Amino acid sequence: MIKLSSVRDILNELKWRDEYDFEKVVIFYLHRGAPGDFKELKGSEIAKIGRSFITTKEDTMIPYHRVLKIIYDDKTLFER
Repeated sequence: MIKLSSVRDILNELKWRDEYDFEKVVIFYLHRGAPGDFKELKGSEIAKIGRSFITTKEDTMIPYHRVLKIIYDDKTLFER
């Protein structure tokens, strides 16, 4: 199981290790104005895991400090 602490490290581990299916990743992030002030992003919607941001396939850039929770296969890997 993953025991990394940074959002970027966790996402890179899930994306590049063969034992994980990145499509099973769900990210909840702070989005002011959205219902509950958060949105959900699936692994299949991620285009790039950058140095400071997650970039979606729609070119939306989400800074790592806005990530509230990462779930993989119904298990919480990160939560703030």
